[in-house]
Amino acid sequence: MQQLRNPELGCPWDVEQTFSSIAPYTIEEAYEVVDAIERNDMKDLKSELGDLLFQVVFHSQMASESGFFDFNDVVKTITDKMISRHPHVFKSGSQRVTVEQQAQIWEKQKSLSKDSVLDGLANNMPELLKAVKLTKYAAVIGFDWPEINSIFDKLSEETDELKEAINRANSDDIEDELGDLLFVCANLARHLNIDPSMALRKANIKFEKRFRMVEKRAKKENPKKENFDLKVLDELWNQVKVELNNHRG
Repeated sequence: MQQLRNPELGCPWDVEQTFSSIAPYTIEEAYEVVDAIERNDMKDLKSELGDLLFQVVFHSQMASESGFFDFNDVVKTITDKMISRHPHVFKSGSQRVTVEQQAQIWEKQKSLSKDSVLDGLANNMPELLKAVKLTKYAAVIGFDWPEINSIFDKLSEETDELKEAINRANSDDIEDELGDLLFVCANLARHLNIDPSMALRKANIKFEKRFRMVEKRAKKENPKKENFDLKVLDELWNQVKVELNNHRG
């Protein structure tokens, strides 16, 4: 990386990059790692992890050139963090803990150096993930529903408020109430230990697969039509759904 960034002998493209210009590639590589995992392609995963590691090296080299930190500092920082947040592992005489207890220890250790438990959240974090993080951090000091049925009650409440806003035809209120509803859904996902982004991703994949099959069958039955009756499409949707479910089973 030092050679690639050498102003005289390095790669012109690498030399002109900045933290901001490289950031989108860092995000892209992380998505490609997840994609390889979802496809259970270990060969691709090995390659994609290397690409993601390269992003860490790239950022570290640029920071080193400006005297901020280097790759060794990055490694030391994460090492120190892992040790401090796992006292039950690294502290002599500590007892083993459950997964739930470890999650509590982790969050409490994170909050020790903060003015607020919400400090440190990235402003540009995807909003669905941010909603989960906000509720997770708030729960550290006890601001959380004690059991899941309370969340379903809140879900019903927010649904009713959205319907009322729609009836009033107030676009600002509709947006606010829809946001509240999505926020509660994200909190529900956290209580179920489900990543809502991943759940939505799977729902998107499932919808796309089913819809492409529906669209293909509809066009085969009526090659000259561009728009189809909803009842026809709905019947095809149900057929495809049953076939795919049977195949999966």
